Amino acid sequence: MPGSQTRSRARDRNNVLNRPEFLSLNQPLSREQGAGEGRGGGGPRRSSRPQSQQEDSGGRGPQESSEGVPAADGGPKEDCMQLNPSLRGIAMSSLLAIDISLSRRLGVCVGTRGSGAPMRSMVTLLALSGHALTWFCGVLVCLWRSSTLAGQEVLVNLLLALTLDLMTVAGVQKLFQRRGPWDFPPGFLDYVAMDTYSFPAAHASRAVMVSKFLLTHLVLAVPLRILLYLWAILAGVSRVLLGKHHLSDVGCGFALGFLHFSLVESVWLDSDTCQTLISIGTLSWPPLV
Repeated sequence: MPGSQTRSRARDRNNVLNRPEFLSLNQPLSREQGAGEGRGGGGPRRSSRPQSQQEDSGGRGPQESSEGVPAADGGPKEDCMQLNPSLRGIAMSSLLAIDISLSRRLGVCVGTRGSGAPMRSMVTLLALSGHALTWFCGVLVCLWRSSTLAGQEVLVNLLLALTLDLMTVAGVQKLFQRRGPWDFPPGFLDYVAMDTYSFPAAHASRAVMVSKFLLTHLVLAVPLRILLYLWAILAGVSRVLLGKHHLSDVGCGFALGFLHFSLVESVWLDSDTCQTLISIGTLSWPPLV
């Protein structure tokens, strides 16, 4: 019996190294640890990567060493955020900031307490003179009262130009959907004319197109021609004073008005075509033979 107890104590003493807390003593030294100890082991020992991370990196392969870092063997590059904006982006942001700031400063007729509140009624009337409803109704009345073929030809082409301007500006506004400097909700007349956004300015485009059209096809005295030019400019600026548009919206509206006039001039309808359209519009075309 004493001999068997002595052998069991020796076996238990040998099994102590197999306990979980002493398993690291039975593991062989890694290559990095061996090299560190060979150099003297004076410095701090680097901790090895966990086994889960090693398996994860091994499963990914040599494509990427870490997230967001492109692989060295020419793999696909990850999209990264540009921390340094380009010169063009800085210039555009600066111009937009200046445009918004100046437009808000020029909105003196916004509300009833602004510095331009006394002339708000006059500015509103000036803006109404460039409204689409005003010009469509005026052209239709003149076309109904006209009795000459030349006058009807000019009025039908002007009606075509107004329709082109209305549809083009509404489409561009729907595309950009830019709000005004004061972000006012559109009113009833704005919905009627499909002028619900800021860019480009519909009043400015229509005023330039109409003024250029009338100056080209009507014989007017010099004072009337000067007044027509001033009206086109003031009709566009009035929308800035009312806080409806930015300065850039009005400038682009002026350019778009010139473009519409050039386009209508290139597709000018002759007198016979205009008479056919008038007959169709009034339901009085002659019967087919």
